[in-house]
Amino acid sequence: MKRPNRRTLIFAAITLLVIVVMIISFRDPPALVDSAQVIRGPFRITVEEEGRTRLPDRFEVSAPVAGYLNRVLLEPGDEVAQGDTLFTLNPAPADALDARTGAQARAALARAESALAAAESAVEVQRAQAELADRELVRVQRLVDQGHLSREALDRALAEARSASARLRTAQFQVDVARHERENAEAALTISGGEVRSEPLKVTAPTEGVVLTRERQSAGRVQPGEPILTLGDLSSLQVEVDLLSPDAVRLSPGMRVELERWGGDEVLPGRVRRIEPAGFTHISALGVEEQRVWVIVDFDAQRERWKDLGDGYRVEARFILWEGDDVLQVPASALFREEERWAVYVIEDGEAVRRTVTPGRRSGLLTEIEDGLEPGERVILHPGQDIEPGRRVEAR
Repeated sequence: MKRPNRRTLIFAAITLLVIVVMIISFRDPPALVDSAQVIRGPFRITVEEEGRTRLPDRFEVSAPVAGYLNRVLLEPGDEVAQGDTLFTLNPAPADALDARTGAQARAALARAESALAAAESAVEVQRAQAELADRELVRVQRLVDQGHLSREALDRALAEARSASARLRTAQFQVDVARHERENAEAALTISGGEVRSEPLKVTAPTEGVVLTRERQSAGRVQPGEPILTLGDLSSLQVEVDLLSPDAVRLSPGMRVELERWGGDEVLPGRVRRIEPAGFTHISALGVEEQRVWVIVDFDAQRERWKDLGDGYRVEARFILWEGDDVLQVPASALFREEERWAVYVIEDGEAVRRTVTPGRRSGLLTEIEDGLEPGERVILHPGQDIEPGRRVEAR
């Protein structure tokens, strides 16, 4: 057999090269796609909403009698102790009491004394409940340390102990307010006999706290019940957040909350204290009616960490509904419906391969994958109609 000469071999090689170049040139170019890696890591389901701080108890101090108010020297933000003088009044001469108004003044004093007795009884009840909650916390702590109870039981016992302590403090404040009201009733009965007092009447603080607002500063005449100052205890500060009712029903007391964008650098921990049982209708900026619910959150950190917060300050609350430390997950934009199933496109050897998956929990931009993918694989994000099985793809 005659061997091909060199010229023939060169011509065949050139022909083969031309054929290969034509095949490559007529092939579809690879589609540029966005991709993400399948990973294992922390995964959380959260609800985020804007809220504001509030004081559960505020005390409006008003003028007990008609008279001339001397200039109020206290400024908003000033701290006062129980019994400190807030302002003074030079009462105007009072009309002598007739039988009817005298009986009303004495009845008001008796009512104030009864309210004081009831408030003191409530303090005893709340003190007993607080002591019981503390003992229960110690018992649960011991059982958790021994492995008989879960950490969740300890969190509930801790939340209950803090709630009982807060209720006791509120009851004690009510005693202070009731005592202050009784003193006001006594003062009204004492000076309402037509005489003129030679000394100014001192109005004292019913409880320790901070001056929140000052309704009157300059000297002048005032009427009974006219508000002068508002006091509050900033150590009992809470956060109130209005959530959509479908989100509110997913919460429970004691659930963990993260508070951020309040002005400080750190994220403050909190706990859900109460979900209000009654909702309300709110009109959104788009004119849509929404049913919303107030959720009350307690700070779960030392006062020193959030001492710069005051009443009515803005915060953003993130409610932790569920969290895991080692969860297989992908971006939610990688999933698409395929009849009754969910699927993704996986990049294998430069080609798109359709893979059926079983999704689990969803958290905004991420989705848990229960079956169908392995860590380290890459999936195509936002697959369009031009992506089909076997299509060559190239990640951007």
